[in-house]
Amino acid sequence: MSNAITTDLLIAGELSTGRGAPRDVRNPATEEVVAVVHDGSVDDLERALAAADRAWGPWAATPPGERATILRRIADLLDEHAEELAQLLVAEVGKPISEARGETGATSGYFRYTASLLETLTDEMGYTPNRGESLWVRRRPHGVVGAIIPWNYPSALTSRKVAPAIAAGNAIVVKPDEKTPLSALAVARIIHDSGLLPPGLVNVVTGPGEVIGSALVTSRATQMISMTGSTFAGKAILAAAASQVKPVSLELGGNAPLIVMPDADLDHAVAETVASRHANNGQVCICAERIFVHRDVYDDFVERYVAAVGELVVGDPLSESTQLGPKVSRAELEKTQALVAESTAQGARVVLGADLPDAEAFRAGYWMNPVVLADVTDEMAVFTHEVFGPVSPISVFDTWDEVVARANDTNYGLSAYVFTSSLDTAFRASDDLSFGEVYVNRTGPEEMNGFHTGFRESGLGGDDGPHGFDQFFRRQTTYVRHTSQRS
Repeated sequence: MSNAITTDLLIAGELSTGRGAPRDVRNPATEEVVAVVHDGSVDDLERALAAADRAWGPWAATPPGERATILRRIADLLDEHAEELAQLLVAEVGKPISEARGETGATSGYFRYTASLLETLTDEMGYTPNRGESLWVRRRPHGVVGAIIPWNYPSALTSRKVAPAIAAGNAIVVKPDEKTPLSALAVARIIHDSGLLPPGLVNVVTGPGEVIGSALVTSRATQMISMTGSTFAGKAILAAAASQVKPVSLELGGNAPLIVMPDADLDHAVAETVASRHANNGQVCICAERIFVHRDVYDDFVERYVAAVGELVVGDPLSESTQLGPKVSRAELEKTQALVAESTAQGARVVLGADLPDAEAFRAGYWMNPVVLADVTDEMAVFTHEVFGPVSPISVFDTWDEVVARANDTNYGLSAYVFTSSLDTAFRASDDLSFGEVYVNRTGPEEMNGFHTGFRESGLGGDDGPHGFDQFFRRQTTYVRHTSQRS
């Protein structure tokens, strides 16, 4: 692991130690310190922003085809370092190695996919109502983009921000989460070592959100903010950016409903729900958080679901057989446990779990067995909060109109899931469910060519696909009166 870990920040084309306080990075499975990272200071951030401001103009003049070639070469290099990046995800997130390897595939995939988008970009040409005039609506980069990355997918989400930002001709300054800085720093080191990009085009500065994140958002050098994180943090960023009328793209929390209709293939619905609810130990914004099952199949579904969840392997994240690792931190563990305790006090019925793994191997670390709660009602804590853990709250419903009203009764609006054999219900789901993403007979992950967006308090703007790529451009209209006209 020592060869994989870098603790240097990337500022102005140089790898250097941050000037802020040292911070321990702990392995969630063992609580051992795996690295010490010196946070960046505000001075470090200002140096990064100044370098980014110098870098983006010449880079934006690089032809799109050349930029696409460079992005593909970076993707190839990330693939060469895939196992190193996967090991880091195990060390700082506690992610099972099989899932970590999946994330590293996305880490390179975002660069490769964005390169393909560059090759299809076109501007809009047209004419004005006036004789001898034309107009041109073109994409222009913002300049310097500030990106704020969460802890649950620190490698892939670094690429998800960096690739489209630089593809569009911007420079970028990335602030990773304090708990999981190593993956973003490793991606930055790989990019730096490649020598493919000009100094200052990509920068990574670590530090607490209230210091580095706040300064990144409020700096006048930053022309656009792209953030993935909690709704609470997103609201603060939106308010701060509003004072400068600064564009933002926010992918925030979710409280996804998953609806099982009476005509669903139950074996398939159970398998997909288990996979969604327990991906990354439930620490995913699009996880199925509220499970609604029609009364006609409720008991059957619960029985099959409990059996399937009971077979999940909780254990050492480095083991190929492990399906659930630890929670990312003690604070996250205690938050999830508190929501379970509150909901059981409100009347939820525990049908699986709610105990701690009892083997000696689990004495250290932030471990939790998966929990299944039945007979959950809408006012219970596990339904009103984003649980972000391996907890499956299941509730019964009787009619489509009822379940749609209950599913939509939330401040969130990121993802929703429906399992049915009816094509009519599938299309009704798209019409009736007020969520940025609706999945029918499948769960996540979202695809790179879709548009990952949320309604209500789940976000503004979004990521992925042509629409996500567009977030990293602004539009400029040029009007031209031709100097030579026939009379």
